[in-house]
Amino acid sequence: MSESGHSQPGLYGIERRRRWKEPGSSGPQNLSGPGGRERDYIAPWERERRDGSEDPSTNVMQKTPIILSKPPAERPPPSTAPAAPPAPAPLEKPIVLMKPREEGKGPVAGTGASTPEGTVPPPPTAPAPPKGEKEGQRPTQPVYQIQNRGMGTAAPTAMDPVVGQAKLLPPERMKHSIKLVDDQMNWCDSAIEYLLDQTDVLVVGVLGLQGTGKSMVMSLLSANTPEEDQRAYVFRAQSAEMKERGGNQTSGIDFFITQERIVFLDTQPILSPSILDHLINNDRKLPPEYNLPHTYVEMQSLQIAAFLFTVCHVVIVVQDWFTDLSLYRFLQTAEMVKPSTPSPSHESSSSAGSDEGTEYYPHLVFLQNKARREDFCPRKLRQMHLMIDQLMAHSHLRYKGTLSMLQCNVFPGLPPDFLDAEVNLFLVPFMDSEAENENPPRAGPGSSPLFSLLPGYRGHPSFQSLVSKLRSQVMSMARPQLSHTILTEKNWFHYAARIWDGVKKSSALAEYSRLLA
Repeated sequence: MSESGHSQPGLYGIERRRRWKEPGSSGPQNLSGPGGRERDYIAPWERERRDGSEDPSTNVMQKTPIILSKPPAERPPPSTAPAAPPAPAPLEKPIVLMKPREEGKGPVAGTGASTPEGTVPPPPTAPAPPKGEKEGQRPTQPVYQIQNRGMGTAAPTAMDPVVGQAKLLPPERMKHSIKLVDDQMNWCDSAIEYLLDQTDVLVVGVLGLQGTGKSMVMSLLSANTPEEDQRAYVFRAQSAEMKERGGNQTSGIDFFITQERIVFLDTQPILSPSILDHLINNDRKLPPEYNLPHTYVEMQSLQIAAFLFTVCHVVIVVQDWFTDLSLYRFLQTAEMVKPSTPSPSHESSSSAGSDEGTEYYPHLVFLQNKARREDFCPRKLRQMHLMIDQLMAHSHLRYKGTLSMLQCNVFPGLPPDFLDAEVNLFLVPFMDSEAENENPPRAGPGSSPLFSLLPGYRGHPSFQSLVSKLRSQVMSMARPQLSHTILTEKNWFHYAARIWDGVKKSSALAEYSRLLA
C-alpha cells in the first residue's frame, strides 16, 4: 500500500479480475480507480437481488415467505368477519354429531346430541384451517358427514351375511310334537323356539274321551296323510299294546305348529279311567287341595278344557259314538269355570267382568269319528243336529254357524235349508272303511260277484275326501281376537302361560272341587 492509504492498483486489479471476472465478459476491465472497482464487484450482487434471478436452491433466506400463512387469530378481519357469523349457528350441531361417529362410537353420538353437553366439543373445527381447508367449504362438509352417518348405521346389518341369511331363511319346521304341559301339569317353555313375531296365527285344540282318536285327527289335520304309517304321525297315536292295557297315549298337552303358522294342541283324555287307575294303583301322592283321586282327575280335565276355551280359536270335541250326556255336562262346567278375558289396564276389573260382551268364546266343532253308514242317512243327520242344538242351547260357545257339511258337497242331494238348526257337526268314517268295502256283493255263496267293475257301495264319501274337507273348513274359520290386544305367536305363548297359571290358581275351580269333595 502507499503512504496515502490506497492499495496498489496493479496487484489489486489482477486479484479482482480472477475472482469477479464473468464468463461472458470480453477484454480487460478498468480497475484503475476505487470507484470503478466498487462498480465492478458490487453491481452484480445488486443487479441479481433486484431482478430476482438468483438461484432459489442457494439462497437460504428464501424460506422466510412461510410467514404468509398466519395463525387464525392474526389474520386480517375484513375477509373472515362477514362469512363467519352465519356459518357456525346452523352447522355447530352436525359437526358435533359427527365427531363421535369418526371415533367409532355410534351409540354415544345420539346421546351426546340430545343433551346440552353435546354442544361443548367444537374442537373439531380448530384443526380444519391448518390443513388448508377454506372457509367456503365448511357449509358442505356437515352434509357429507350426515350422509356417512346414515350409511354407517345401515352398513352393519347389510354387510353381515349371517344376519341377512337368518332373515331370509324360512322358520324351522317341526318334525314331531313337543310338550306344552307335562304329565305333572307343569308348563314347558321349549315351544317358544318355534314361534315368530307375526300375528297371522290360528290355534286349534282338541278335547275328547279316551280312545276316540284325538291324536290321529290332529295329525291328519296338521301334517300327515292317511296313507302314512301311524308311527310317523306328529302326534303319537294309541298303540296296539296300549289299547290292550286300556291305557292312554297322550299325557298333558302336546304342541305342534305347521309351516302355515297353525298351532295344534293335543290333550290327554278327559275323565280318563286309565289316569284314575294309575293314581290308585301306583299310590301317587295327590296335591294337598285334593282328597280323592277321582276329584283330582276331573279337576285336571276341567283345567285343560278351561285353558283351551281361553287360548284357542277352534276347539274340536271328538266322540266315537252318539252321544254321551256326561260329555255335554262337562263342557258346560268348563265354560262356567273358564277364566275371564283379561281387560285393558285402563279399565277397572269390576266393569270388565260385568260386561259379557268382552268375554271371549272359541268356535266349538263336534267331530263324530268312526261314523257308520247309517250315521250319514239324512234323517239320522237331522236328529243329531237337533239334539246337539238343544243340549247346547244355553251355551255362549260358538257351536253353530261356522262349519257345514251341506256347503262342502258331502250331501249333494240335500238343499241348504234341509237342517232347521245346523250346528258345527262333521262326520268321519272309519279309516279302514275302504278295505272293508273292497269285497263286492255276490248273488250266492259260490257265484261270481255282481258289478265287479264298479266300486263297492259305502254310503258316504271316502275317508281321505272327508278329512280334506274338514281340514279346509277348519283352516278357513274366522280368527277372533283372543284378548284386548292383537297377539303375535310369541305373545300368544306368554299369554297362554299366564292363563295356565291362572287356571291352576283359579278360585272358581277351587270352590268347585270343594263341592265335589
